[in-house]
Amino acid sequence: MASELFIDCTAEEVRIALLENKRLVELNTEKSGREFQVGDIYLGRIRKLIPSLNAAFVDIGYSRDAFLHYLDLGPQFRSLDAFVKQSLSGRQTKQNLENFSLLPDINKHGKITEIFSTGQSVLVQIAKEPIANKGPRLTSLISLAGRYLVMIPFHDKVSLSQKIKIQQERDRLKNLTESIRPKNFGFIIRTVAENKTASELVPDLNDLVKKWEQCYLSLVGATPPVKILGEENRTTVILRDLVNAEFSNIYINDRLLCDETRQYLRTIAPEKEKIVKLFQNKSRIFDHFGIDRQIKSLFGKYITMESGAYLIIEHTEAMHVIDVNSGTRTASNPDPEANAYATNIEAAKEIARQLRLRDMGGIIVVDFIDMRSDEYRRKVYETLINEMKTDRAQHKILPPSRFNLIEITRERVRPVINIQTTEKCPACDGTGEIRSSVLILDQIENNIRYILREQNEPSITLEVHPFMHAYLTKGLFSIRIKWILKYKKKIKILPDSSLHLVEFRFRNHIGNEIKI
Repeated sequence: MASELFIDCTAEEVRIALLENKRLVELNTEKSGREFQVGDIYLGRIRKLIPSLNAAFVDIGYSRDAFLHYLDLGPQFRSLDAFVKQSLSGRQTKQNLENFSLLPDINKHGKITEIFSTGQSVLVQIAKEPIANKGPRLTSLISLAGRYLVMIPFHDKVSLSQKIKIQQERDRLKNLTESIRPKNFGFIIRTVAENKTASELVPDLNDLVKKWEQCYLSLVGATPPVKILGEENRTTVILRDLVNAEFSNIYINDRLLCDETRQYLRTIAPEKEKIVKLFQNKSRIFDHFGIDRQIKSLFGKYITMESGAYLIIEHTEAMHVIDVNSGTRTASNPDPEANAYATNIEAAKEIARQLRLRDMGGIIVVDFIDMRSDEYRRKVYETLINEMKTDRAQHKILPPSRFNLIEITRERVRPVINIQTTEKCPACDGTGEIRSSVLILDQIENNIRYILREQNEPSITLEVHPFMHAYLTKGLFSIRIKWILKYKKKIKILPDSSLHLVEFRFRNHIGNEIKI
């Protein structure tokens, strides 16, 4: 399976698209300056204890208090709490835990009021980002993720990914990690560590130890609420978790980010450095590779499949509901049961893709087309399980109910991606009438004159529909050349097929959109 990564970097955000065999399977968006991401570590303050929920609300600087349940404290919370208090007071003078005495585990069935008091400082890590009107979900079981290992301070054992099946390899990796791990640090060996040597695991382990040292240094003298250690940006996390031998290309349209990506790959997978390529085409990267077209066709309420069958996806506060419909699918078999089975198999594959693409979490209920055959129902269920094996989010799939419903629970750590696929007409702004097309050039030039002369921008980029782009740029003495000579400043014109025929927008020299 050939995998490719496309990274579209603008001043406002970074969009990351993962394609497998040219099909979009993951889309991630990271806003510039975004905070409160999964993995971020904060020193918070207990705002309120809720004994009825056995939980606490914690102030970490977000507009709403974050939620910390007793079961998310982790068994070694007393040790973590003691380390934090000693670091804040200056009594903890070393970041390593060689001479730190671990305290007994907390009672698994204890009460939150036995652990905390209002106003107390607590070190927490974001487990789920803010969703809707809810604050972040927190954990005090601190973990630092690397390429091959996950480090858990104040633990004293090594665990392995269940996906590593061969017992001999499991024993080798466990013994190797046991021999190199520092005292009082536990580790989880990730799936990608299979068949790796000590020369590959040791640098990863050392990087994690440095992260913990950075965490300690930020903790000394800190006053809550404050961020102690930020998770790596989304691009780095995806590279860390996804890049493998199947990756063939990584395209990036920003030179600085491209250099940073090459440097990062040099440390985690040197043999993959050459697959990173700087995209320098004048067109937009997602438009050039047809990703925008896939995004528009894959997000929305109705998802049409190749056979003509379609899915209807509805989102509610409590759950997501997916309905499978045969649509205009042409029957290839006179047996209606066989046709229903073929449609359900195709739908199961598309559903697995949609869950991953939209990052849908929580409870998902799928209403497949009714089938009486137990054999067919079992095969549809097995197809869905197999298709979701590549999904990195934790999930559980229940067998079909008597009503042919399949229930799925999927880990929800971020808000579901919801891209608007229908838009108010940009040409008429919803009025049903547009300005005369013969005046569009006058309107564009008036805006150019205002931006370059009144606002004194050094240069400008105009984005228009490809037809308009051809009209403005073709010919020896094009309209664009006339504008450049007239205003004596650089004017770049780029095509964007997502724009309406008479729609246009301007960007300044650093890529920010100029609102007129």
